[in-house]
Parts: sequence; structure tokens; C-alpha cells
Amino acid sequence: MFASSDLDEVRDEVAKVFCPHRLDLAGDAALLAAQFNSVQLGSVRISYLDYGADVHIEPGDLDTFFLAMIPLTGRSLIRAGDKEIVSTPSLASLPSPTRHLDMRWAAGCPQLLIKFERTALERALEQLLGEPLDEPIIFGLGVDMTLGWTRSWRGMADLLVREAEHDDGLTAQPLAVAHLENAMMSLLLTSQPSNYLERLTAPRPPALPKVVRRAMEFIEGHAHLPLTTSDVAAAVAVSSRSLQEGFRAHLGLTPMAHLRSVRLVRVHEELAVADPARATVTTVAARWGFLHQGRFAAMYRERFGQQPSETLRRGSASGG
Repeated sequence: MFASSDLDEVRDEVAKVFCPHRLDLAGDAALLAAQFNSVQLGSVRISYLDYGADVHIEPGDLDTFFLAMIPLTGRSLIRAGDKEIVSTPSLASLPSPTRHLDMRWAAGCPQLLIKFERTALERALEQLLGEPLDEPIIFGLGVDMTLGWTRSWRGMADLLVREAEHDDGLTAQPLAVAHLENAMMSLLLTSQPSNYLERLTAPRPPALPKVVRRAMEFIEGHAHLPLTTSDVAAAVAVSSRSLQEGFRAHLGLTPMAHLRSVRLVRVHEELAVADPARATVTTVAARWGFLHQGRFAAMYRERFGQQPSETLRRGSASGG
């Protein structure tokens, strides 16, 4: 996005992506050498920001977005409302939009910033709950980056960063981007402590068999779209938790596992009629939302008893 040693320019350019804020130097002004990289992917924006110098940043209420901030090195002091933490690479921060935010980033503290639109995260939570929210989401300010779920979550962010460097990468595939975006929001909502976590994890009655059948039909008719469990649940008028419990009780799998199965069949059908001179296994798989080629190939072999590349070659041979 930019690199600059002019404090006013740095403040203005960062404000264009996030929000107006106070930015002051808190140490040696000669150290200011800001660098800002950023990419928007659906309702998620991933950025890299390094000021170089000690800075005091006061955005106030973020209002329209949540912002996860992960120091890559160094430390920062984060105050949000009446909470305060010292953030490090092992303890990220996640201030909520309705809590006044005031920060001090030390020199040598570049951060990976993951911005979620508030409306998108609230909508995802409503779909998981199956009911409207009765108060704003307030997450725990500190995010322990040493936990299993946060390692997976960070891995998704890193994958998006890597792929955003290439115009023809996974980020050019709408299904792939939507899959990662929804997975990041769902994992955050169901794992990070918040004022809704207890309700999210409370037992729910499973959906009835007829509802599960309707959900299966919806999945099969819309597998080409970036579906989430919440989308399917909304289509059959139950909560995401009830739908998940219904699928487990009646089918022994999750709605997303059924969606993967349907998409795997669609990949198989497409490879069987594709021209190897024009199509590749990677592009066909990515178009159907399969991001990890190793896992995809293993699932494909287990389901069809051959490598996807064999299907592509054999389809061409039989067609000829």
C-alpha cells in the first residue's frame, strides 16, 4: 500500500483502510519508517503494518469492525475499555468495536492485522445461534496464539497472505476465499471467549430427519456456491447447532462433510469429461473449494480408487 517516514501521510493512509485515529510518535522520530501492505478478501481484510518507531495510536471505538492484531516480533500495550494487555507474538489482541481502543506499539513491533466487518461477524453469529443478537459481541481482549485452534486460525490467515501474492492463486477462486473467510469467522466465534460463547456451546436438540433431508437437497442443488453450515441452516429454518446435531445423529457426519462429498463427485464428473490440454486437476479442485491438494488427492483416492490425474487422462482417452 505504501512506505513512508511522514507522520501525517502514515496516519492518513492507514485511516483510509481502517478509521480516523490519533497517531503520535512516542520515541525517536528518526526511527519512523512505516510500511503497510493490505488485501481485501470478501468481508475479511488482512494487513501488515510496521511503524518502525514507538507510536501511540488512539482510534477510540472501532465501531464498524473487529480487528485481531498479532505482533510478529516485539510487544504492544493494548487498552480496550477497562481491559489492558501486553500483546506479544504468543498473545494477540482482539478489541471489540464498542470498547474505546488506545494502543502503544513499541519500535520493532510489526503486526499482522485481520479485520472482520462487524456486520458479517454478527450475521455469522446469529446464524450459529439461530436467533438475533440481544447485545454487541464482546470478545476476550487477549487471544492465546499457542492453542490448537489459534494455530489453525493463524494458518488460514497465512495461507491467504501467501496466495494473495499471486493473481492466479487460491484467492482468485471465489469458493476458496469464501471457505477460508467463513472458517475463520466460525472458528473465532466458537473458540475465543466472549459473552456469547456459553450459549454457542450449550447443547441443542438435533434437527428432525425430514429437515436433514431438506438440507441435503439444498446442499446438492447449491454445491457450486460458497455455502456455510449457517447458510444451509437458514435455508431450512433451523439453527446451525441443531442442523449439525441432526446430521451427526442421522447421518454420522457434518453438513460440511456432506458438502465436501457432493463437491468431490462434481470434481470427478468434471475431470472425467475435461480436456487435459485445457484443464488441470488443481484448477478444477480449487473451483470446487478444495484448497489443500494433498488432502484432496487422498480423499479422491479413497472415494474413487484412483488418482484425480488418472480420471482426467482416462476421460480424455475414452472421449477420443
